Amino acid sequence: CWANSVERKIYIPLNKTAPCVRLLNATHQIGCQSSMSGDTGVIHVVEKEQDLKWVLTDGPHPPYMVLLEGELFTRELMLQLKGSSRISGLAVAISKPSPAQGFSPGLKCPNDGFGVYSNNYGPQYAHCNWTVWNPLGNGLAYEDFNFPIFLLEDANETQVIKQCYQDHNLPQNGSVPEYPLCAMQLFAHMHAVTNTVTCMRRSSLQTAFSLNPEVCDALSDYNVWSTLKPINTSSKIDPMDEVIIVIDSHSFFWNVAPGAESAVASFVTHLAAAEALHKVPDVQKLPRNIMFTFFQGETFDYIGSSRMVYDMQMDKFPIRLDNIHSFLELSQVALRNSSVLWVHTDPVSRRNESIQPQVKTLVEALINSSMGANVTLQEVSQSQPLPPSSFQRFLRAKQIPGVVLADHRTSFQNRYYQSMYDTAENILMKYPEGLSPEETLDYVTDTAKVSAKHCFCPLLAGGWRRGGWRGSGCWVSRMLYGFLIKTNNSWFQSIIKQDLKGLLGDELPQHYIAVTTLVNTTQLVQYVLANLTGTVVNFTKEECLNPEKTPNPEKEMYVYTWVQGSRDPNSTSRVPFCVQSTVHLTKAASPAFELKQWGSTEYSTWTESRWKDIRARIFLVASKELEIITLVVGIAILILSLLATYFINAKAHVLFSSPGDGGAVAY
Repeated sequence: CWANSVERKIYIPLNKTAPCVRLLNATHQIGCQSSMSGDTGVIHVVEKEQDLKWVLTDGPHPPYMVLLEGELFTRELMLQLKGSSRISGLAVAISKPSPAQGFSPGLKCPNDGFGVYSNNYGPQYAHCNWTVWNPLGNGLAYEDFNFPIFLLEDANETQVIKQCYQDHNLPQNGSVPEYPLCAMQLFAHMHAVTNTVTCMRRSSLQTAFSLNPEVCDALSDYNVWSTLKPINTSSKIDPMDEVIIVIDSHSFFWNVAPGAESAVASFVTHLAAAEALHKVPDVQKLPRNIMFTFFQGETFDYIGSSRMVYDMQMDKFPIRLDNIHSFLELSQVALRNSSVLWVHTDPVSRRNESIQPQVKTLVEALINSSMGANVTLQEVSQSQPLPPSSFQRFLRAKQIPGVVLADHRTSFQNRYYQSMYDTAENILMKYPEGLSPEETLDYVTDTAKVSAKHCFCPLLAGGWRRGGWRGSGCWVSRMLYGFLIKTNNSWFQSIIKQDLKGLLGDELPQHYIAVTTLVNTTQLVQYVLANLTGTVVNFTKEECLNPEKTPNPEKEMYVYTWVQGSRDPNSTSRVPFCVQSTVHLTKAASPAFELKQWGSTEYSTWTESRWKDIRARIFLVASKELEIITLVVGIAILILSLLATYFINAKAHVLFSSPGDGGAVAY
């Protein structure tokens, strides 16, 4: 307790930070790390590029820990710091508002090499030779830094650091600041090195001999899927149409992936479409079933979709590739600046005489379905390739008719793709001031209205044709609020299991794929989809949790979930109920790890390094001279203490003898 009290007087912990961690694939490592004991440096605030001269050349107290303003966090500047031995670490202050010029640390050609286009299939489209999809991508998230980099998420903590810098480190009138100086220490040592092949081999050896824990873990989670009509896996499955979407995102910093435009706006539209379709009268009479699929891990070389294709090919999934009649994928569909959605198709498969008429019919039906609506669909040039999309992984296995809908004709409109700035503000979500939490939850923003307008899946009467329904702006608004602003809201609370209420939080939701565990986004999508498309059944808790014990003949065709329900208005308790749905989870882990092909070029090989401790703190550091003097004085005192102890111990019989010990007394 005393030690903790002393530590609190010396150090100021930084609790609202996000680290850059190390990721690895088959060929290399990316990200950041510190030394085993953490890296320390004197703080210097860089607010403009000219301030870099102090830390790179002029400053007399290296190494420096740079506090960088968010708008200066660019590839060019970071490469300057990367090449300097005078830098021990970096803390980035998030920019508010977001940089006007845009910021994307991703690649210009996302998931290059893992889509359908290659030297053997549409070589003219491979490596984004035809279209650079993410022109603002600077590739910063795919660089390897040998010093720690942290994001400062709390403006108050950033101000504390700046105040410490101004009080102790700020040069006055050109003079060198004197000790004590304000310093920062960052801990983010990574266990994995080199690449996935190396780290997985080491992990396997350590596990086999019960040594230290593994050094890295494969990025993995679960896909969510459901069908419009329940399916019996033991009988023949009729052809069906599949609607697919991505639910994960990524940024430079670990677990900072708001993904408003790159993921959330799209999968919220997908959820609303599923809800709208389930409300169509006589929906069970449709000639073809519809499968709704939410893929996890697509940011990292299509983890979720490649696993589903693999499972379909290996008969490990209830549905086979041959059962898929056609595809519709919703890509980025935030529609911030226009009301046009672009229909993208694959020019290579359309050369197939059996595929071309099906794709043409599908495109025409979609365009016709938008007539009279507030959203217009237009087809891009048939010579243009597909944008980065999960559909490409299915085309890689088999030529299937399909389209990708996106709000961009060529390159992305999203200026913050795969970045920490792809937030609710990026898709123009705004709320009036003074609203209560419940009022905010139900407030229909302009973004929700736009998303609801194109929540259609026009699939009727044996083919894709116009659907005369729209998604509910209220449901869309609730989903956008829950997935972008605050998961801990009354609606999310009512639709999840009681033992999962810990996954709801007041912080901004993030949509980064995890390692080995079920992430919050996946679970919430699962329960929202079940709530929107399922049916409340009159089951007791025991019957709901153990449906196999009930006489219901259809129990094997459904999934049953006991949720905690809304609060009773007349008490503080909740009213739980049982939901019957067709919502399932299936593993979203790259087949490369099941096959132990860690160097695969066919499947994703991304892993995340393990670490022991990640934290940041600031404190005052003394000069080297004072530290040396203190050490020398301490050593001198120690030596004197040892000599004094030896002398006292050697002369103890003299120093501590009593006067009566001089000899025997004669009588």
